[in-house]
Amino acid sequence: MSEEIKNNTAQKPEEKGKRPKNSFDTMFGNKGKKPKFNIYWIYGLIAVAFFGIQFFNFGSGPILITWDKFEKDILKANEVEKLVVVNSKTVNIYIKKDKLNLPKYRDVQKRGSSFSGPGAQYYFEVGSMEVFEKRLEDAQKENPEIAKITPSYETKEDWFGTLLGWIIPIILLVLLYLFIFRRMSGGGGPGGQIFSIGKSRAQLFDKETSININFNDVAGLAEAKVEIMEIVDFLKNPQKYTQLGGKIPKGALLVGPPGTGKTLLAKAVAGEAHVPFFSLSGSDFVEMFVGVGASRVRDLFKQAKEKSPCIVFIDEIDAIGRARGKNPNMGSNDERENTLNQLLTEMDGFGTNSGVIILAATNRADILDRALMRAGRFDRQIHVELPDLNERSDIFKVHLKPLKLGSDVDTEFLAKQTPGFSGADIANVCNESALIAARNNGTLVEKKDFLSAIDRIVGGLEKKNKIISFQEKKTIAYHEAGHATISWLLRYANPLIKVTIIPRGKALGAAWYLPEERQITTTEQLLDEMCATLGGRACEDVIFKMISTGALNDLERVTKQAYAMIVYFGMSDKLKNISFYDSSGQADYAFTKPYSDKIAEVIDTEVQEMVDTQYKRAVEVLQNNKEGLEKLANKLLESEVIFSEDLETIFGKRPFDVVIPIPVSEVVENAVSEVKPN
Repeated sequence: MSEEIKNNTAQKPEEKGKRPKNSFDTMFGNKGKKPKFNIYWIYGLIAVAFFGIQFFNFGSGPILITWDKFEKDILKANEVEKLVVVNSKTVNIYIKKDKLNLPKYRDVQKRGSSFSGPGAQYYFEVGSMEVFEKRLEDAQKENPEIAKITPSYETKEDWFGTLLGWIIPIILLVLLYLFIFRRMSGGGGPGGQIFSIGKSRAQLFDKETSININFNDVAGLAEAKVEIMEIVDFLKNPQKYTQLGGKIPKGALLVGPPGTGKTLLAKAVAGEAHVPFFSLSGSDFVEMFVGVGASRVRDLFKQAKEKSPCIVFIDEIDAIGRARGKNPNMGSNDERENTLNQLLTEMDGFGTNSGVIILAATNRADILDRALMRAGRFDRQIHVELPDLNERSDIFKVHLKPLKLGSDVDTEFLAKQTPGFSGADIANVCNESALIAARNNGTLVEKKDFLSAIDRIVGGLEKKNKIISFQEKKTIAYHEAGHATISWLLRYANPLIKVTIIPRGKALGAAWYLPEERQITTTEQLLDEMCATLGGRACEDVIFKMISTGALNDLERVTKQAYAMIVYFGMSDKLKNISFYDSSGQADYAFTKPYSDKIAEVIDTEVQEMVDTQYKRAVEVLQNNKEGLEKLANKLLESEVIFSEDLETIFGKRPFDVVIPIPVSEVVENAVSEVKPN
């Protein structure tokens, strides 16, 4: 399953009537809600008005002019009523009232009035009072016809400036304190969250922040959904179970490989239950400060009890749930262990039928502490496995909804082409196919786009321009032909779909197979697969009498498989029915192996003999079918890509083979399953 599926269907009933989002909502994070009234808005408007009155005269104050303009246009015209010197810095000029009607004073006719009475119309600034008085006296001597004007002097206290000088530093200190306090109590960055570091980081989903994902968006996982839906029913109708004396389960653990839909299933529970849902990760509890993890656990469960009934979902719980005493680096004072101890206490300390259910998800259940796994804490373990054929078809149907599909796209076909794919892989295939169709200027996403996407994801991007010499290309062709030949001729080897010598990713060549979906594997099946894997190296030995480094990946897989067969599965002649596999994971911290040095020698000998036997078998098969091998290699050199139809033409039909569920003629461009890079 993908981590999240967008529901593109019609608007749900509960969403009707909501105001649609616009760019303003998006910019300021309103999310369709009307902004709430805040008293600080009033304070802000008052402050703006106060500063505006002080700094803007709104057309009523005097106009600044120069001394020359004053002397020439006003003083010599004998139109000055009086001069007032203010604080020995500025000189206010008052015009005679009978002269204000002149055209040259049109711009100041409405000036000079204020709440305190008539005011000045003009003013100019002076640098020195002695110079000003002398220039005024000289101007009056030169023009004896004008009335003599004696300036008056005033001293005005700037109460606003003085007050501002006191208030602004105080305001700045308060703002700085609030900024630092907010950073320490909830903001990000280094040193942040000093005062709230012990608070839970769980994200709460309730009626206001509802989740639109439900069980219809979770394709496949039929068995897991049955169990998880019971938990939803517990929360909706608790009396149905408690009246019979039953107790609501305290916890459920979702276990499965990555990408199978554990988190998506938890989101569906949140969308279906309609109860408060706390979501967080196991790493959210861990902090560098001692005691923080335990404090966050306490705060989380305190909030959960207040919101009861509710669900608490802890994703990747193995971050804090690892078995205690297994970390050799931290010693006894391990913060993670303290957090786990507090979690164990809180989970086992609930009152009966309190309505708080813990959901957790992990893909490493084998390393979890046994005290955490016991009944009474996690009463249920819900296994979320890789989807089978039918489930993959259902998952494709979900992810294909937003795509514009061609008429040749069939979900059954795509499901058969993707064995071993998780839900996240299938979502990636659908997205990649749409990108490939757009890259090729297609108007619809067709079958060939899906097949190309599968090849792209499994094998990597084609590198047709990679420089490869003819001898290297010939070696690669025979190597891949060796794999194809043996897989076609052995009974239990996986049926081959396609072979290519076009480089993909780091691989110089690749082979696609369609493995049978089975739950158990026999020794014969494993040995046939091992022989087919060694077919590339064996072919180089048979044809060229030399070997290359191209079989690195093949040898790695064969070696691991051989050790697993002997050490884990007990498929050895000398060590029959013995397994050294440790399902608890505790052997990871052991300094000694679970077997003696003598047994280790036997294991190494058995592995070497098993690999040698299958290699000799591969060489024998290729020598007996050398003519067909060379035809296949030449065909591969010529066309660079061959399909199972070409093998059937050369070697004939496999008499022991089950009919491949997909008509090979439909596979024009590509097909899938497992890449065998060189």
